[in-house]
Amino acid sequence: MKKILHKWIEQYFGTEESLLLTVILLVSLIVFATLGAILGPVFAALIFSFLLQGVVNTLRRFGLPKPAAVFGTYLLFMIGFISVIVVLVPIVGRQTSLLIGELPEIIVHFRELMAALPERYAEYISPEQFQLISARLSSEAGDLVEQALSLSLSSFSGLLELMVYVILVPLLVFFMLKDKDQLLLFMSDLLPEQRSVMRTIWNEMDVQVTNYVRGKAIEILIVGGATYIAFLVLGVNYAALLALLVGLSVLIPYIGATVVTVPVLLVGYMQWGFGNEFLWLFGVYGVIQFLDGNILVPVLFSEVNDVHPVFIILAVLLFGGIWGFWGVFFAIPLATLVKAVYNAWPRRLQQELDLQAALDLPSS
Repeated sequence: MKKILHKWIEQYFGTEESLLLTVILLVSLIVFATLGAILGPVFAALIFSFLLQGVVNTLRRFGLPKPAAVFGTYLLFMIGFISVIVVLVPIVGRQTSLLIGELPEIIVHFRELMAALPERYAEYISPEQFQLISARLSSEAGDLVEQALSLSLSSFSGLLELMVYVILVPLLVFFMLKDKDQLLLFMSDLLPEQRSVMRTIWNEMDVQVTNYVRGKAIEILIVGGATYIAFLVLGVNYAALLALLVGLSVLIPYIGATVVTVPVLLVGYMQWGFGNEFLWLFGVYGVIQFLDGNILVPVLFSEVNDVHPVFIILAVLLFGGIWGFWGVFFAIPLATLVKAVYNAWPRRLQQELDLQAALDLPSS
């Protein structure tokens, strides 16, 4: 057993670069696990920088010097950033407050609906089973109301956190765009000169993360915007809030769309009941989800490495549990990173075999 373990260590950790890469990965994991919430503004700024770098590159291809391209891109970013804060945030905040205020009425209506079910389906489920289900659902609903009220009471701390983002994110974005080359050079100087494996991983992840972040941003805008327009046309209450939830649900593969369907259909039922309007809402929402999953996602993420759905779900659960929102957002890139590290990891035994094979080749 000792010999097998020694051979395995020699194979995977027998080179200087593999040991250094292991230390970097472990330190990064510890830092993000312990300081993930604190580093939230940095993550947000990195995402915006990825998105805006493409705009900078496009402007430079049109002949603009780098300072003018950076300034123009940053000006567009600030116009959009301020517009979201001034227009979207107040609307979503107001609709969220209204929905929280109506939660007790929704709970009462739901209990009345549950009380009427035993008479309709008495031949399938006994009254005792209905009572157990109703008690369980009532308990969960009460917990939901309590959490919503505690959320509204803690809005002051949330407002302070929002102010931190509003101040720090634009500042960080500016310096990340302006001093991108210097920052990358500084990080490169911290690494050894011989880093072929790290360079391979970096090149792959640079393409993958850039494509993923930009693709997700476009997907959120398209899905959220289409949902908002459709809900406005249908006259759905809390259209902006629900559209925001639907847009953000694309961040969680396979799970987000399923979870966000509940509030969408619940609001529709409370507004219209099981009428024609509710069926229209159900149909339109289903079409949006179908087009997103079968047309939009394949087009936007055609260049992203194929990762099995099981590993994507595991990545969402694992990294989401460690880093919360940012872990969920970066779940697919992090899963791709794990795959890239595994594929490019230096294996001493394989390197020796490749070297021996090269030496055994006949000279031309």
